[in-house]
Amino acid sequence: MPQTVCSGTMFTTPSGFSPHLACAEPGEEEEAPQEGPGPVACLADGPPITSASLDTLIQNLVPTADYYPEKAYVFTFLLSARLFIPPPELLARVCELCIKQQQLDQSPLDTAKVRKFGPKILQLLTEWTETFPTDFRDEKMVGHLKDIIHRIAPCDEAYWKTLNQVLQKLSQRLALMSQGEESIVKVSLNASSISDKLVAFKTKPPPIQKDMLSICNDPYTLAQQLTHVELEHLSHIGPEEFVQAFVQKDPLDGTQPCFGDQKKKTTNLEAYVRWFNRLCYLVATEICMPAKKKQRATVIEFFIDVARECFNIGNFNSLMAIISGMNMSPVSRLKKTWGKAKTAKFFILEHQMDPTGNFYNYRTALRGAAHRSQTANSNRERIVIPFFSLLIKDIYFLNEGCANRLPNGHVNFEKFVELARQVGEFMTWKQVECPFEVDRAILHYLHTAPIFSEDGLYLASYESESPENQVEKDRWKALRSNVLGKT
Repeated sequence: MPQTVCSGTMFTTPSGFSPHLACAEPGEEEEAPQEGPGPVACLADGPPITSASLDTLIQNLVPTADYYPEKAYVFTFLLSARLFIPPPELLARVCELCIKQQQLDQSPLDTAKVRKFGPKILQLLTEWTETFPTDFRDEKMVGHLKDIIHRIAPCDEAYWKTLNQVLQKLSQRLALMSQGEESIVKVSLNASSISDKLVAFKTKPPPIQKDMLSICNDPYTLAQQLTHVELEHLSHIGPEEFVQAFVQKDPLDGTQPCFGDQKKKTTNLEAYVRWFNRLCYLVATEICMPAKKKQRATVIEFFIDVARECFNIGNFNSLMAIISGMNMSPVSRLKKTWGKAKTAKFFILEHQMDPTGNFYNYRTALRGAAHRSQTANSNRERIVIPFFSLLIKDIYFLNEGCANRLPNGHVNFEKFVELARQVGEFMTWKQVECPFEVDRAILHYLHTAPIFSEDGLYLASYESESPENQVEKDRWKALRSNVLGKT
């Protein structure tokens, strides 16, 4: 069914849905790693960090002349740290530690020492700007970045050149991101258009409203264009958006780390949810719209084939939206229409997306697609578009089921390693370039075709197949009055 965004929990969650990660009991204290950078920060080479103080974790992020944290650690900590400290403050802390440890506030500088340290701090800052570029929309972030490079630049003028290259790439990327975000949000909001008056067109031949089959009658082509839309949405979702909605009061220390405009920082996620909802309602509208039973059955069979092609491509989000649209009550009640359609393939697809066993069948199919992606020789085989609302709910339950801090005040880093694993896997999938040729006419229709509201769908459904009981008859009468202004 269509998804809804909830400000408190980010997304609504079904009852009985359980997290797949077993977390330690809140009372179980982990032994903290030693203070200061060292092997403990290396997730690959040293013992894994299970918990540590925030100060220790920040210290482990700071490079020295002889140490650089594992890339996995950098991603994990930069992703999760925003739950405890805003990015500008974190970068300020990192810079302060660098200045202190490398004695960058003294004159003259130890040139040999700084030249060993310089490339490492530049590497860290480059990774930060590339992985979390939206952090640097804050001028304070850019200021801290420039300050630390200004301190080491006297030892090697190449540092200024590198900094300018980093800033130039960052500026270009942020500009492109802003343009893309504005465009996709605008399309998402405009696509919410509702046209219940279309019900009146059902009895006015020739058709006034175009339908999907008149735009595209090839299921494979439509599945390809849906994949374009999905990957376009995913390309704008940064890793930080997955945790931004969880920036809330920490019950153990009583702080309230609400950093900036949280609503704005999850805009891309919300636009993606609106797209899922639109596709659900578009499918239902296309099925309920035709006046003749045979035409409706043809539309059902068409979308079954589209859903099957989405499954074969690895586009599970469009697949689930189509299935959800076809399972909406106004569609499912059209028994005579369904009786005319060939539905064997639909039941197979429903089985694949069955929520039983925490979506066991879907998760198995997703693992298969992920394995195919890892060994693929072409972008076509690399496509993995997960059922996004389920991914969000997995992350939601991970957040809710495991405390951010342990009773001793340490950060529950084991939780954030799992969070980074899930988000990191998604980040790999979203970087695939869509290999299919763009069809502008189909994309325009997907984004702009009018759709029914829930009431409009029920009215169109009753107009197609008469109400079966008094409750439906009363609702039909009320809807005709409200939507069409008829008595």
